[in-house]
Amino acid sequence: MSLLQELEAHVRAAFDACGLQDEPILLQAASKAGFGDYQINGVMGAAKKQKTNPRSLAEQVVSALKLEGIAQKTEIAGPGFINIHLAPEFIIQKAQMALQSDRLAVSEHTPKNIVVDYSSPNLAKEMHVGHLRSSIIGDALNRVLRFFGHNVIAQNHVGDWGTQFGMLTAYLLETEQQGDASLALADLEDFYRRAKIRFDEDPAFAQKAREYVVKLQSGDQEILALWKQFVSISLAHCQAVYNKLGLLLSQKDVMGESAYNNDLQATVDELVQMGLAVDDNGSKVIFLDEFKDQDGKPAAFIIQKTGGGFLYATTDLACIRYRTRELKAQRTLYVVDARQSLHFQELFCTARKAKFVSDDARLEHIAFGTMMGEDNKPFKTRDGGTVKLVDLLNEAIQRAGALVQAKNPDLTSEQVAKIAQVVGIGAVKYADLSKSRTSDYVFKWDSMLSFEGNTAPYLQYAYTRTQSVFRKVAQFDQNAPIAVEDVAEKQLAVALLQFEDVLNTVAQSCYPHHLATYLYQIATLFSRFYEACPILKVEGSLKDSRLQLTQLTARTLKQGLDLLGIEVLDVM
Repeated sequence: MSLLQELEAHVRAAFDACGLQDEPILLQAASKAGFGDYQINGVMGAAKKQKTNPRSLAEQVVSALKLEGIAQKTEIAGPGFINIHLAPEFIIQKAQMALQSDRLAVSEHTPKNIVVDYSSPNLAKEMHVGHLRSSIIGDALNRVLRFFGHNVIAQNHVGDWGTQFGMLTAYLLETEQQGDASLALADLEDFYRRAKIRFDEDPAFAQKAREYVVKLQSGDQEILALWKQFVSISLAHCQAVYNKLGLLLSQKDVMGESAYNNDLQATVDELVQMGLAVDDNGSKVIFLDEFKDQDGKPAAFIIQKTGGGFLYATTDLACIRYRTRELKAQRTLYVVDARQSLHFQELFCTARKAKFVSDDARLEHIAFGTMMGEDNKPFKTRDGGTVKLVDLLNEAIQRAGALVQAKNPDLTSEQVAKIAQVVGIGAVKYADLSKSRTSDYVFKWDSMLSFEGNTAPYLQYAYTRTQSVFRKVAQFDQNAPIAVEDVAEKQLAVALLQFEDVLNTVAQSCYPHHLATYLYQIATLFSRFYEACPILKVEGSLKDSRLQLTQLTARTLKQGLDLLGIEVLDVM
């Protein structure tokens, strides 16, 4: 049981004893010093409903609270806030439990099968900056949910099927005949551009491409072989980016649109048999009363075009069927651009009507905003082109290397390269993950690579600072209790005990920025503690205590950053 859950159980019992069984508990960590460690904010709302004096009701709740051994004191502030000051002995006990646990005393959840659908690039082109947010947000959620013991099934739903692949396979055959296919495929963006030019300018080539689409979808072995070659090379490009980003995604996680091709007609037929899908001028449509327009007409969710062609909606429905029936998914997270929100609302509604998911299974669209340039427009190259993701990452590493070299000119080139990789990639990822995913954000090199403020380099340096302390200490008592006599000691210790609650919030809400904000708070509190409470200049049990608190800080920072997919270094 986490710290917040333990306190909530006691507050719930007190609320119930005061006749407030139906009232929600608003208990949160206090944000300002002097307001206690936790604050109960739900009394005033309850008093308003009962038309009673909030302070009087707060006194009843305090009298009913059973926090012996947990709270040093409770007090009423203002019109009805209740402040809880944790007892030092309780803090020490919890801190020791965290230190003695390889999981920092974070409990595991009852395991569930959770599908996380993320990254999902279109294999027709190389990954660009638009794929960054889905990739790293999804990966962070993957890591947090795995840490809680869930069976997480990553699914990379790549775009590897459809009309454009007829064009690409036709061009691939043409370049193979000319003997320069491997050279042409080294740059997928250029390959796609050349193929598109041929398609637009040469009617014979365009006709061949259309024929290839039909052959591809009908299973022609020669065309399938070309298609597989193109997909394999495209995925290799993607994997190189994933490896540079340090993502958990691998080839085994790829489950592209093509994987569901043979199930599309069966999905449509099943929906028709249910009476959900109906014929509408030759196309198959599901009319959704839940999404009526301003004239009261239900939304038309088209699953098969006139002539028999399928749409993204068809593939997504077949995908849900597969994940429910084969993967036994109990929760599915779709980490996809916010602009697809309406599609997912209609998709989930249709899937539930069709009973493709059980009533207790969760389907969630993890929407995110746009990464903007400093001109507050979607991030582009100077000439307005799409920025390749690998180029962005290489620039981040190069910029980080220049900063590290300037900061530490005595480092070897090998040391600079290693630090630059960790700092540069960490900076890009953290700049995104530290923002609420539903917000657009402006990408700024200077701020994201700064060693000050809420940045990855600042947090990485905070961890390095803890390691520099231990390099100066031969040994110490690692069973020593943590003293929390100084204000800076107590604030840091209490914050460290909130790690599990923060992770619970991320696992439930799927907003990784809560973890980033928490880690920044830890780094800031450690800096205050480091300045206010000398570690190496004291002796005996006090020195051991402060080393223990430093060790708990280091482990929390390292584990937390790892769950965001960010590495740390012992030396920077």
